[in-house]
Amino acid sequence: MMTRILIIEDNPTDAQMFGHLLEKEGYEVELAASAEEGLARVPTGNFDVVLTDLYLGGAKSDGGRDLVVQLRAAHPHLPVILMTGGHTAEIAIDVIKQGAFDYFCKPVSIFDESFRADLVEMIDQAATSKQLMAGVKLPDETATAGQPISDRIVGNSRVMQNVYKEIGRVAATPATVLIRGETGTGKELVARAIYTHSDRANQPFIVVNCTAIPEHLLESELFGHEPGAFTGAKIRRIGRFEQAHRGTIFLDEIGDMDLKLQQKLLRVLQEKTIDRVGGKGPTSVDVRIIAATHRDLELAIEDGEFRQDLYFRLNVAVISLPPLRDRKEDIRPLVNYFVERYGPELGSASSTIESEAIMCLQDQTWPGNVRELRSVVRKALLLASGYTITTDIIRRALDQTRPPSPATRQPFATHVANVLASAQRGERENIVADLTEVIERELYGQAIRRAKRDQTKAAKWLGVSRPTMREKLGRYALHLGREKTKV
Repeated sequence: MMTRILIIEDNPTDAQMFGHLLEKEGYEVELAASAEEGLARVPTGNFDVVLTDLYLGGAKSDGGRDLVVQLRAAHPHLPVILMTGGHTAEIAIDVIKQGAFDYFCKPVSIFDESFRADLVEMIDQAATSKQLMAGVKLPDETATAGQPISDRIVGNSRVMQNVYKEIGRVAATPATVLIRGETGTGKELVARAIYTHSDRANQPFIVVNCTAIPEHLLESELFGHEPGAFTGAKIRRIGRFEQAHRGTIFLDEIGDMDLKLQQKLLRVLQEKTIDRVGGKGPTSVDVRIIAATHRDLELAIEDGEFRQDLYFRLNVAVISLPPLRDRKEDIRPLVNYFVERYGPELGSASSTIESEAIMCLQDQTWPGNVRELRSVVRKALLLASGYTITTDIIRRALDQTRPPSPATRQPFATHVANVLASAQRGERENIVADLTEVIERELYGQAIRRAKRDQTKAAKWLGVSRPTMREKLGRYALHLGREKTKV
């Protein structure tokens, strides 16, 4: 189907110019002469992209900015591209902040081939983003009666919009994709989105968690084996790569794969063949590989734990998933989605969550990312038993489900190295604040437990005031404990 574009432009000359240009490029175009007319047409127009002038109503008006806000509120999946005569960074930042998909500056020449190519690419990316966002769960949507709500990517933040763009860019290509991100950020969901929007969507999608299968069995699991290849191998086994023939294989946590298997995987990428364990010759396979890892592969290469040649083969197209702490505006829709997704399953279909409880969740640092948030919401649904999820319930759920901090799960020096490497790659910032929160959460958490919830005693050990102690315990959703009055 042709991509449908609504152009909202109150300058008739510009409207006709852009309409003519886009129709020549193969798009279906409709014109609206005002913001009001554009808003009236959107609900019934089935548009894929809206192209609007920023200065609707005159050079001193920013009606296009207000239009973006209104469209985002009423039609959050509909991408809006702004045309602006301004060239300042402030204007660019503002229009993106308000929710515009992208923007370009006027005046332009429709005879400029470079401009036409850039505009077509921008529109195609926006249309692809809309298709991907059709599967994103937003808080004001509900499932069809009687239909279960499936797992899906949730989030409307700018950083997630960039992820959707990257998915759209790579999905229709045969390129190998490497998905990077901390544990719990949703790497498998992104892999499934790439598969769903690829030309292999009607072929197999095979998932292999490289850490869930014992190392001595992983080679047979991936490549299969012949009878007699090893003790207990009585029949031929078809491996995951052959099962995925003409389809897609998702290798999760590839950074933990044994070096010997890394070499065999490199051969698959280079020669499109696999060798069954105990086999007499290679077998051709046509498989697209999507890999994922939470590890710093550059550091693993330096330590001799990951092959550099395999890294270069995997690093063709890279999608980096942001940690939840860097997209806290997505916490509210995520929570609403989880409540709707798991409420019926846990006997809490009528549960709602109060705004203060969501604010408490937004105050957390979420070392376990979306997976941890999901666990906390599930626990809160059980505690609420069908009633309103309050801040107190959230704090209890956090206390019961929160895993140890990164500082206690691994040597702190290793955690610092991983965080710095992420910052070096441009994947995160504010790392001093993040690491400080990790340390504070551990210090205050251990202190209040050792003091058996006596805030005064714990505050004395840490050398802080009782108000500071209470503020930190509340901030990190630790049990507030009891306060003692000094005698």
